[in-house]
Amino acid sequence: MLPRFAAVKRRMDVFSRTFLPAAAEAGVAIPTVSRHMPIFRRCVEPDDPAILVTRCTRPDAPMTGDFLMVLTYRRLVVTRETRVLHRLQLHLNANLRHLSNVTWSPDVRDTAVEMCATAVDGVRERFKMRLGDAEQVWHFDALLKHVFSERRRNVSLAA
Repeated sequence: MLPRFAAVKRRMDVFSRTFLPAAAEAGVAIPTVSRHMPIFRRCVEPDDPAILVTRCTRPDAPMTGDFLMVLTYRRLVVTRETRVLHRLQLHLNANLRHLSNVTWSPDVRDTAVEMCATAVDGVRERFKMRLGDAEQVWHFDALLKHVFSERRRNVSLAA
């Protein structure tokens, strides 16, 4: 007979198995993850692995609240938590194919990565991810490069 935890692990979908370690890697607290998870569940398919989970801010609107970003191979989902009442809202839910002009710039001195993308409605979104150290900055840079550069190249070659 299998141990109880082994049976539970089998029932977890790909998103759950990858989301929790990605959130832990970024240092996102479990209570925050638990609050935002229902929104992410509605937006992300169960078989789509989470590549990056991180807190972020909007440099052009710093007083609008705290944001939590999830990047998968198919979607970019950003939720917002208001500062005063701590209400959760879906800020951005976009298929990666519908994002254009995606750029990011790692800043080792500031230990941050700023990411910009134009959504399908024409709105230019900017997010700044504050990270712990330079190694994490380069790790996030590599993840973004993997998802946006290498995967798009592979898709265009297959077409």
